Amino acid sequence: MASQGAVQDGFMRAAMRAPFLEREEEHVLAQRWKKERDEAALHRLAAAHMRLVISIAARFRHYGLSMADLVQEGHVGLLEAAARFDPEREVRFSTYAAWWIRAAVQDHILRNWSIVRGGTSSNQKALFFSLRRLRWRLGRNAELTTPEIYRRIASVVGVAEKDVALMDFRLSGPDMSLNAPLSEGEDDSAAERMDFLVDNAPLQDETVSSLIDEERRAQWLRDAMHALTEREAAIIRARKLDEPSVTLEEMGARLGISKERVRQIESRAMEKLKRALSEVDLAA
Repeated sequence: MASQGAVQDGFMRAAMRAPFLEREEEHVLAQRWKKERDEAALHRLAAAHMRLVISIAARFRHYGLSMADLVQEGHVGLLEAAARFDPEREVRFSTYAAWWIRAAVQDHILRNWSIVRGGTSSNQKALFFSLRRLRWRLGRNAELTTPEIYRRIASVVGVAEKDVALMDFRLSGPDMSLNAPLSEGEDDSAAERMDFLVDNAPLQDETVSSLIDEERRAQWLRDAMHALTEREAAIIRARKLDEPSVTLEEMGARLGISKERVRQIESRAMEKLKRALSEVDLAA
């Protein structure tokens, strides 16, 4: 049984031997596929451009992914280009298809290069695929510091300097499993990296308990507010509960009384609330 590598080599050689299409022949095949959905025409059009797929895929082989997978994804992009190509435009199919092939290959790399998804925006994608080249070019100038290199790359790509630093860190090494043992060996009890991660967030039962307590206290306050008069309740809400709170002067102007009178009513209302809340606490 032929190995996968042999099959791949045979496919590559066959693709490279496929004849080129003259402009008129390419136009006829594209017309037949677009208007008649002639799959034989689509096959000839795609086969003649597989060397373009291989050429573009080869530019991205240094990202550590299988060349066969890159070519396969590029072929998907080629078929997408064929489905969208308008033969009436004065554009060669290869010029149009190159963009779709490259986009398909790059999308495959972004989805599979790391388990952490990166490059969610067009600028982030441009940074991912150009960072190494730009860093190498600027790094030849020994006078440039790393922050200056980051600043220049950020200016060229159109992203923040912190994004350049983060992407450079991500590209500097492979993913590392938190479940990988810290020491080599076959001992199942070996410590994992996960064992040394500290989460300062409260435990789930503590979080739920806190939410329940907050809801209970909020209900107690709502019940205690019934002990106040309408004006007292309005002052307490505006001065203690609303955000932002109002000043004594603002509340006095709102009610048509002096700020000292507002202070007196507020003080009396707070005493009523304390008594009402203490009665709820005793009942509980």
